[in-house]
Amino acid sequence: MDDLPQQETGTPSSQKLSLPDIPAHLPILPLSDVVVLPYMIAPLLITSPNSIRLIDDVVAGDRLIGVTLQRNPDDEHPRADQLQKVGCIARVNRMLKFPDDSVRVLIQGLKRMRIAEVIGEKPYLVATVAPVEDEVQGGLELTAFTRNVSKQFQEIVDLTPNLPDELKVAVLNIDDPSKLADVITANLNLPLEEKQTLLETHDVRLRLSLLSTWLNRELEVLHLGSEIQSKVSNALSKSQRDYFLREQLKQIQNELGEGGDGSSEIKELREKIEKANMPAEVKKVANKELDRLAAIPAASAEYTVARTYLDWLVMLPWSKRSEDKLDVIRAKRILDEDHYDLEQVKKRILEYLSVLKLKSNDGPGKGPILCFVGPPGVGKTSLGMSIARALGRKFMRISLGGVRDEAEIRGHRRTYIGALPGRIIQGLRRVESNNPVFMLDEIDKVGADFRGDPSAALLEVLDPQQNNSFSDHYLELPFDLSHVMFITTANLLEPIPPALRDRMEVIELPGYTEEDKRHIATKYLIPRQLSEHGLKPEQLRIQPPALAGIIRAYTREAGVRNLERQIATICRRTARKIVEKKSKSVTVTKANLKEFLGAPEFFHEAVERSTEPGVAVGLAWTSVGGDILFVEATQMPGKGQLILTGSLGDVMKESVQAALSYVRSHAGLLKIDAAQFEKSDFHVHVPAGAIPKDGPSAGITMAVALVSLLTKRPVKPATAMTGEITLRGKILPVGGIKEKVLAASRSGVRTILLPEQNRKDLADIPSEVRKKLKFVFVRTIAEAVTVAL
Repeated sequence: MDDLPQQETGTPSSQKLSLPDIPAHLPILPLSDVVVLPYMIAPLLITSPNSIRLIDDVVAGDRLIGVTLQRNPDDEHPRADQLQKVGCIARVNRMLKFPDDSVRVLIQGLKRMRIAEVIGEKPYLVATVAPVEDEVQGGLELTAFTRNVSKQFQEIVDLTPNLPDELKVAVLNIDDPSKLADVITANLNLPLEEKQTLLETHDVRLRLSLLSTWLNRELEVLHLGSEIQSKVSNALSKSQRDYFLREQLKQIQNELGEGGDGSSEIKELREKIEKANMPAEVKKVANKELDRLAAIPAASAEYTVARTYLDWLVMLPWSKRSEDKLDVIRAKRILDEDHYDLEQVKKRILEYLSVLKLKSNDGPGKGPILCFVGPPGVGKTSLGMSIARALGRKFMRISLGGVRDEAEIRGHRRTYIGALPGRIIQGLRRVESNNPVFMLDEIDKVGADFRGDPSAALLEVLDPQQNNSFSDHYLELPFDLSHVMFITTANLLEPIPPALRDRMEVIELPGYTEEDKRHIATKYLIPRQLSEHGLKPEQLRIQPPALAGIIRAYTREAGVRNLERQIATICRRTARKIVEKKSKSVTVTKANLKEFLGAPEFFHEAVERSTEPGVAVGLAWTSVGGDILFVEATQMPGKGQLILTGSLGDVMKESVQAALSYVRSHAGLLKIDAAQFEKSDFHVHVPAGAIPKDGPSAGITMAVALVSLLTKRPVKPATAMTGEITLRGKILPVGGIKEKVLAASRSGVRTILLPEQNRKDLADIPSEVRKKLKFVFVRTIAEAVTVAL
């Protein structure tokens, strides 16, 4: 269409229309988005040259035109068949021309019309029109419709702010039902289709009926909108009231000098953000959260959540770090002062320190991730503290034993009440440094349940390629952990998931020898216990033979915890004697050791119990270090059954069955009467029965015990052995040789049978232990039997 209607006013004529003579032919003006009704006054904007010419011709003549709605509002130049057949005869009351060549006109609807025939389309449409008369059937129903429509419209005027109150008066003064329907329709915001339907409805009663239905719909919409607006207004009124009360409270607090406006708190936080030297991304989030905090009422629960979050952000050591002390000689001296032996660990730390010194110009390097594996009491945890002292760094330790919730590592999301960051971020805030020595103790004791798997969360923490952007669930911001030196500790490697184990550099800490324990007790344990018990060195002296007696007869362990407890017991009893003035000083000798510690707790059972046929001594590797175990075999009349007791695992049971099968199949070679196997049952027992045992390394011990039983030849005294066997009689290598050998040495063993392929492991055994023991390397069970029996 070329004619663009301006805003529809819908203002009705207050006077009765004087209808001029209607010519048979009228120019037709198509309209795209307005339906003109009788009595309606509407402004139009005309931009099409053809339509402007139409207006010029009409204004120069009788000012009458026909207006009708086009079917498709997007048509620029609609044809006659694209127009509604029913329209309205209108009069052009006023015309204004503007510099942009557009024309604005004011028209007034006069009477309904129908287009009968188009008689010309150039330069604009001209058609034969037929006026349409209203069909009015008087009666009570028409009166009822008229009054109802009038009442409904007046209610709409009350609920619609943009409808003037004068319309109510105008509608009340209209007696003609047809005019009433047209005036109300012109002032309602109805869809064009519905207005066109009302225009085409000649029956006044039906027109009022349709109008009443649509008025009722509009009233429902307005009532609903009014109800919504009322609720919003009430909420706004309450918010405004709260705001004014808070402002008054602030002014009162200011008068009292209490500074209740909160601006000082916001200012203080902003200063802390500037001083925290955060990364740009973190600083942007912190400032955004601070602006949000400033807009939240202090009494709101959300205020506390936002404030706590900001406190965590400003308190974290984003750029604070300890200055590394890169003196390798000093670090070696400190490590030697704090720990005896442990050369492999000390070597690794000094290598790391040397690399840091060479790369000092390139900034701080990535921290190593070490895993100390060893039995309890060998100094894994204290070694971490010593490393921190040698490097000049802060030390932080958390225990992972029994941790089953992933949130312990990654923290809780802020949507939860009382949410906090995980232990990693909490630890860094506590030490106020982003490059501490961070010890994760007992990593092999981590569990998992429905709350997640903490070991999976540790994969990111302990990966040097990922932990430079560690994301805690609470912070939801990356934190750089690459400068942290992580040290984990474990008693066993097996429980640690393979993916986690692969991320760590494993350093094994074996158990101590008797000589090591004497050095540690003399240099570290005794001075420390004397100090803790308020004793002076001259008040208590433990002679070397007495110390050796404590180690042999009162402790049997890989570490030195029990040894320190026994020394503490001696210190306590000495302190009592001195306080009671029974003596001024005490000397502990091998002879009077029982007075302080009672009867010895351990004996060299290996010598005593292996003198009977059917008893052999094996070597085991446990989470507390090495240990010895006894294998006892006995024979009784029966039908060749094998009985196994002693809490044996499946692998160990299979080792016994393999040993018996080998002995039966090689009875002739071993000089055993084969008839015994059919007439006897065999019972193999491994004390102590309450302790679960498993693993293949006792296979050689089982075979030797069975051969000893069947040949009635006892195992040589003070002889122990370890090794896995096959059905062909081969002896395969096993692990934990160093721990097993140390345990054998502590137990009084003098000869040890080892698989030939474990010969290389002798290099790890201290020289003083190697001198005390005789090692025999065997390839087959037959060789082992020859040596052992």
